[in-house]
Amino acid sequence: METARNLCREIGEGVKRLQTWEDLTKQQKYEQTKVSSDFQAALQEFQDLQRKALDKEKASVSAARAAHDSEHAHGHGEGGANQEQQQLLQQQELSHMAPQHEVDFQEALIIEREEEIRNIEQGVGDLNVLFRQVAHMVSEQDESIRTIAENVDNTYDSTMGAERETRQAARYQKSARNKSCCLLLILAVILTIVILAIVLG
Repeated sequence: METARNLCREIGEGVKRLQTWEDLTKQQKYEQTKVSSDFQAALQEFQDLQRKALDKEKASVSAARAAHDSEHAHGHGEGGANQEQQQLLQQQELSHMAPQHEVDFQEALIIEREEEIRNIEQGVGDLNVLFRQVAHMVSEQDESIRTIAENVDNTYDSTMGAERETRQAARYQKSARNKSCCLLLILAVILTIVILAIVLG
């Protein structure tokens, strides 16, 4: 578990360094965002597994601690019993009690597992900080991508508007040329008629 946590920290640091890269192509920007999102999802899954393992470990240690305390307290008779009864009870209980070295060993194991639980909790806390940092970076990337997309859309709209205006201007220019040609043709016909009238007159 500790090895996995260290690996997550190393990858997280690499992901944070990756976010500092600038002047990326569109494909590189997409891959940069995808790496961050994939790591965030994997980190979330690992955190869930850590919490489940931590809960099981706590339950196991609690049960072991309760059994140890019960066994350690075993053998204390009630104050109202007479001496013979107490001695008899003590003899019966001693026959069932574990040797002291085994009790000490179990106590040491419980303490070790409790220390391990504290280490896991510390690791979970560290990864929570890393998770928030990566989530913040992914959020910033999403915002940046949305801004870029909006700028692209605005540029596209402006380009399409300019193209429409250019086509409309071209139509107006073509129409004006057609009208000019018609006027010239009419003038030519009128001039021809006038010349013929003069010649024939």
